[in-house]
Amino acid sequence: MKVRDIVEALEEVAPLRYQESWDNSGLQVGNPDWDCSGVLLCVDATEDIIAEAVEAGCNMVLSHHPRIFRPLKRLTGDDSTQRTIIAALKSDVALYCCHTPIDSTARVDGISLTMARKLGVRNAEILAPQADGEYGLGAIGDLAQPCTDFELVERVKQAFDAPVVRANFNPTGKTVTRIGMCGGAGAEFAPLARKKGAQAYISADTRHHEFLDYQGDIDLMDIGHYESEKCAEEIFFSIITKKFPNFAVRISRRERDVIRYL
Repeated sequence: MKVRDIVEALEEVAPLRYQESWDNSGLQVGNPDWDCSGVLLCVDATEDIIAEAVEAGCNMVLSHHPRIFRPLKRLTGDDSTQRTIIAALKSDVALYCCHTPIDSTARVDGISLTMARKLGVRNAEILAPQADGEYGLGAIGDLAQPCTDFELVERVKQAFDAPVVRANFNPTGKTVTRIGMCGGAGAEFAPLARKKGAQAYISADTRHHEFLDYQGDIDLMDIGHYESEKCAEEIFFSIITKKFPNFAVRISRRERDVIRYL
């Protein structure tokens, strides 16, 4: 097995052409022709994740978020990104990230469509489709079991293991039948979800003015960036193990959300 084989399996369902213009998905450290002993899956590649990969006998880390977002001008170990890259290079660990391509893909359930499945959404479809629906961001659909806004908050917490939900509404017991969502920072699509009939919308990194602007129009629920995209690991696991059933693929056991609620 080569690093190239894993890359091709991923890009078959989440091509790099699906990524947003600001993104930096793809192979960031390593050579496609390296032998691949195993893959460790995570949301964010860190020094600790590199160490875990080495201990597990994996010389490839597949993360959701890019470790290198902006060009590096030096590798001196002055920050976490530099130290992670140095650790990967010293241990011959390849780093690949699949960010907005897996957010947007319609070839498998991407981030938002997986979120919809976890909530029991029927007739889920891409919220903001591109290229005649070949890919796009967000998801929208009907709740298989309509519920009150009280119940929805609890259902969302349980589905995404979210310790808190930031919201722009006081639950009143009104019924919610249709819901939109977007993994990561996706509050910008809330008006589109409302236009398509959603009474509630789930995302992350929602700003104060967005909570204010959409109040009364749609119930916004911010579950946290990590919580909304943790499902990337199970998507990656499914893609790789379906293609290579006997290959060593592990989901990180050490990774935790970097944000603490104190």
